[in-house]
Amino acid sequence: MMFETVFKKGETMSELEQLFSQMNTRLTADKAKKINASYCFHIGGSGGETWLVDLTKDSNWVSRGTANSEAQCIISIDKPEDWMALAAGKMNPAMAFMQGKVKVKGNMALALKLQSLIS
Repeated sequence: MMFETVFKKGETMSELEQLFSQMNTRLTADKAKKINASYCFHIGGSGGETWLVDLTKDSNWVSRGTANSEAQCIISIDKPEDWMALAAGKMNPAMAFMQGKVKVKGNMALALKLQSLIS
């Protein structure tokens, strides 16, 4: 996968922005229609970033969110480097969930589609 960049403390948020931008570029109308759901990603704890991925729209699926953003599936990851490892395929999503690195609220079935969304 394309997220092989080694990042240093303090650079992670720009890496996150790049990752979500690339996600929007890689998504297709067919993939969005197939998943047909909305996701909210809280990355980096209380001082981190929030991103919305709304696959119920026709285009422009990814945008910055707010701490109060809602979606059908809300995914919280305290450490940005854990999200980057997931996106790079270096961390198993199921193991990350069981270890408490990934927290999910809302529709758990949509969380299971996460790998197809980020790959």
